Amino acid sequence: MRILMAGVSGFLGTRLVDRLTGDGHQVTRLVRRAPRTPDERQWNPSAAQLDPQLVADADAVVNLAGAGVGDKRWNDDYKKLIRTSRVDSTTTLAITIAGLPASDRPAALLNSSAVGWYGNTGDRTVEEDSPAGEGFLADVCRVWEAATRPAEDAGVRVVRLRTGLPLHRDGGLLKPQLLPFRLGVGGKLGSGRQWLPWISMRDWLDAAAFLLARDDVAGPVNVVGPAPVTNAEFTRELARQLHRPAIMPIPALALKVALGGFAHEALTSTRVLPGVLGKAGFGWTHPDLPGALHAALTE
Repeated sequence: MRILMAGVSGFLGTRLVDRLTGDGHQVTRLVRRAPRTPDERQWNPSAAQLDPQLVADADAVVNLAGAGVGDKRWNDDYKKLIRTSRVDSTTTLAITIAGLPASDRPAALLNSSAVGWYGNTGDRTVEEDSPAGEGFLADVCRVWEAATRPAEDAGVRVVRLRTGLPLHRDGGLLKPQLLPFRLGVGGKLGSGRQWLPWISMRDWLDAAAFLLARDDVAGPVNVVGPAPVTNAEFTRELARQLHRPAIMPIPALALKVALGGFAHEALTSTRVLPGVLGKAGFGWTHPDLPGALHAALTE
């Protein structure tokens, strides 16, 4: 396939480019700076600037663009960037797709979203048909997903990737925890009762490739493992695999001081199940946390 992709330099994007090109697909990478390689093309989503011919030449579009949620301490300016970086890129792609003649439109748009859509669900399990919750990230996900509608209304298959917490030692949920755990000062966050919708990196990449190929799957898809765990369970398993104690819980107040507004999201409980992937017959390589953590720490 010829795939046009945004968000290629991020934690997930760099790995998905490698996966797709390794599978034999041709990936054209959208970048905001001047292109440096033959497979790069420039765009400016904050100004809604994108060459329509780039979209017309693609069989599918993948959009993972967006400022990292956990990369910086949240303040009003960074919260604005989290929102606009997602909505502007999605809007630009969706409107460009919709503006093409029907014969020139790509067959599919895979657009990133997040399990933050559901807000705090406590101990209640949720699947794709559950409504949006409350809170900053839930509001972001609501407008982010709504920005795909022009492409959907134009008849293009749109998949909204409600991604959980991909596990890999080089980023995401795991990277900032490795040093304190290895020093023996790791521990649960707050009460530890909040649910974590994790997924192994291999399974996330497999799911993205699976959803590109499956023309019968559309709409929101929870890209998570089939067995969510609490933060306390995650902490115990990570400590076990690192052969370290986990006896230093981080109080909620300390998180609020360190993380600002993001602390609320770090303590949110989201018990998400992958209903659509399960019904579509997707097979997880790492269906449980011990296997996923082992892969994240060793592969």
